[in-house]
Amino acid sequence: MTLMNGKEYIDSLRELELHVYFMGEKITRVVNEPMFTPHIHTAAMTYELAHDPQYQDIMTATSHLTGDTINRFTHVHHSIDDLVKKIRMMRLLGQKTGTCFQRCVGLDGLNALYIITYEMDQHNGTNYHENFKKFLTYVQQNDLMSAGAMTDPRGDRSLRPSQQKNPNVYLRITEKNDEGIIVNGSKAHITGAINSHEIIVMPTRAMTEGDKDYAVSFATPVTTKGIKFIFSRQTNDSRRLQSPLDAGNPKYAIVGGEAIIIFKDVFIPWERVFMAGEHDFAGNLVETFAGFHRSNYGGCKVGLADVVIGASHWVADAHGVAKVSHIVDKLTEMISMAETCWSCSLACSYEGSKTTSGAYNISPLLANVTKLNITRLVYEWMRLAQDIAGGKIITLPSEKDILNPEIRDVIQECFTGKEGVDVNDIFKMLRLVENMSVGAGLPEAMHGAGSPAAQKIMIARRSGIDKKRELAEKITGIKKDDSFENIVGMPENEYWKKTSNR
Repeated sequence: MTLMNGKEYIDSLRELELHVYFMGEKITRVVNEPMFTPHIHTAAMTYELAHDPQYQDIMTATSHLTGDTINRFTHVHHSIDDLVKKIRMMRLLGQKTGTCFQRCVGLDGLNALYIITYEMDQHNGTNYHENFKKFLTYVQQNDLMSAGAMTDPRGDRSLRPSQQKNPNVYLRITEKNDEGIIVNGSKAHITGAINSHEIIVMPTRAMTEGDKDYAVSFATPVTTKGIKFIFSRQTNDSRRLQSPLDAGNPKYAIVGGEAIIIFKDVFIPWERVFMAGEHDFAGNLVETFAGFHRSNYGGCKVGLADVVIGASHWVADAHGVAKVSHIVDKLTEMISMAETCWSCSLACSYEGSKTTSGAYNISPLLANVTKLNITRLVYEWMRLAQDIAGGKIITLPSEKDILNPEIRDVIQECFTGKEGVDVNDIFKMLRLVENMSVGAGLPEAMHGAGSPAAQKIMIARRSGIDKKRELAEKITGIKKDDSFENIVGMPENEYWKKTSNR
């Protein structure tokens, strides 16, 4: 059994030969590309903290399959405590990196597939759950990072997968044989794809019988023949090559290093297939995965909030206004919004329940409430961070200008704060606030784990509106209220007749 540290994780990537395209170049060794380095460092933190005695209780778990100590990012939740510790892990890593640490999509895929493959086997007599448990054991024993690949390009979204003019806008099975399946198509916006060891593919939506070729789930190494990656542009990404100061968060990048994954005649052996045409379970898998993933956001995004709140207070203090009432009010508002989201994540974990597979699931309703709050409140606390930092975050010159002897002194005069604060530290903190609050990770807060419309659909579906109506009907007497009748000792109508005659 392997429990890698951060350096060992990076070394494990050196052995992988990929096909990655970025900025017109083809890259085969991701650890040799400076543009990718911060993303790799961020994922490495998920490994490194597992060896820190202060955090081992949160960062590691005991495998229910082998009894070994494993990284929690490879663990299937088997208790409420597991669900809560996962959320605590998310906040911790957000605090440590100030960005997306990339491994939660794979973790949520592992947990969703554990539950749904069991349910498929119980219903259909298939063997997907045993396939998956063998794969999970392999991941745990080798401490592998998995990229969860759910989203398809989707083309014309008014059409179902089988109705698309271009079939490649959804990943699909194009051939089945005795050895396995062959798949073609793409997955889009996949976080951490190029610095993972495995890709876990899942369908992106509910399917009909006509879409059964698109109801596919499997795992495959990132080095599999026929797989290519196109690394996406990141906000301000070229700055990290020009200057650590200008990058804002030079150690840990900006967002999650998303990529498009192209599958061209990719062969998947049957032992690594977890769904192959079971269209009636595709929606269940998507919904289960989405619940797990949406529950995370009150953890990881609140960890980021902790960082930007601290940075905002630092900037205010450096300029002598940290105790001014409107600054205190704004910081307090930021804290309140962040802790509201944190409370939602904790609630959906504590309200989790055991599934038929033995694994635990979160409260789907509260998970969607968590994510819907994130799509709104992250924008609000980042707006306040911009407000507190002021116009300096968009007028700070480049590091080359700051170091230019002809204008250096003037720039320092313009950005100097109160006496005793090093202006170079002010430069660093302003760049961090800019990095975090001016668009860098905001689209991910909006669309990661699904857009607000998706959360509203699930909230409406699981809200129990009929039960809420019944509560009102019983209170008003439209429906019989047995509890009230027990209290007054007679039917309601008799009680009201009696009291109205007094």
